[in-house]
Amino acid sequence: MKSKLKVSMLLVFIAALVVAGGCGKRDDGGQAASPSDTPAVSPSVSPSASASASIPTTGSSDKNPLVTIEMDNGHTIQIELYPEVAPNTVNNFISLVKKGFYDGIIFHRVIPGFMIQGGDPQGTGMGGPGYAIKGEFTNNGFQNDLKHTRGVISMARSRSPDSAGSQFFIMHADYPSLDSEYAAFGKVTEGMDTVDEIVNQKIDPNDPEQSRPEKPMVMKKVTVDTKGVEYKEPEIIK
Repeated sequence: MKSKLKVSMLLVFIAALVVAGGCGKRDDGGQAASPSDTPAVSPSVSPSASASASIPTTGSSDKNPLVTIEMDNGHTIQIELYPEVAPNTVNNFISLVKKGFYDGIIFHRVIPGFMIQGGDPQGTGMGGPGYAIKGEFTNNGFQNDLKHTRGVISMARSRSPDSAGSQFFIMHADYPSLDSEYAAFGKVTEGMDTVDEIVNQKIDPNDPEQSRPEKPMVMKKVTVDTKGVEYKEPEIIK
């Protein structure tokens, strides 16, 4: 029984590292794990039983900024950002969106029952905006109580806690093991069917991690409605 418990805990830990390994990777020689350092998710790792539950409403407000991701097939994902949960993370995301940073970038990693990840201008999991921001999550000294439930958006990073840049992931299912370890900062309000469509794409058979869609999942245009609120430029780590 103890042996089975140890194996189960190890698999959950490996699943969490998948996001760590491919995120926040910087194209300026920053602390990015190489592809060979990135462990694969075991098929036996299961999300929590509430994976199909309704999208959480914590932090929701009609004054919060709304980001719309338009895919190249015309399908969209609408995301409400939570400035009160992770203010600098939201500032960073809005800044990048306004600059058109995400236009034409792909979701390079998709794992059913886990998440979809994008935001790398290189499309490899190794790129970023050329800087990093402080990780706004609890285990990095910043109180962030937003859980990684289905539909929540969070910043990807390397194993360094302050290495997030532009890469982000959207939860396809609940994953409590990521809570307090990554800077969650909003949730999908419309378009989870588009997330489901992306995560269930046929995978490139030549991808060693077996998580890259064979057909590129391109974010054609990403826009933000700030509801008339001015958001400042993020505090960055050069």
